[in-house]
Amino acid sequence: MTDKQEGKKYFPLFLDLNDKDILFVGGGAIASRRIHALEPFADRITVVAPEADGSILELTEAGEVSWIMREFEEEDLEGRDIVFAATNDKELNADIAVACRERGITVNVSSDKNLCDFYFPGIVMQGETIIGVSASGKDHKKARRVRERIQEVLTEEGI
Repeated sequence: MTDKQEGKKYFPLFLDLNDKDILFVGGGAIASRRIHALEPFADRITVVAPEADGSILELTEAGEVSWIMREFEEEDLEGRDIVFAATNDKELNADIAVACRERGITVNVSSDKNLCDFYFPGIVMQGETIIGVSASGKDHKKARRVRERIQEVLTEEGI
């Protein structure tokens, strides 16, 4: 990692994900948490994985998420706007990141923050208020504590 990468800052940005074609490669716990966080904001989420977490299956059965039950193939990237590489295979995740960059697809790699085009924030939603929390990919526990505290304050204030 270069010094420039070490000090790189990520701009918080709220995006309209409606009509964005989002792909998750991997169907485990990390994919499940992120899919559940994205699902209220996105209407085109596809999972490619030979197996999927029970909560992903529930979303599939409800018609909220599409599941392709097999191993990832590079053709799965065609037409995608955002890809989440969330497998337990670091080499595959890195290969997916390279393939996404070659195609100009924004990618998040769960196993290596240095391969991410963006970090996935902790999300607080209360009514129309939406807050994203990040610790720049360095301290997930700290980000979770901050997110939980914000949720407490919003709840206490009745916001």
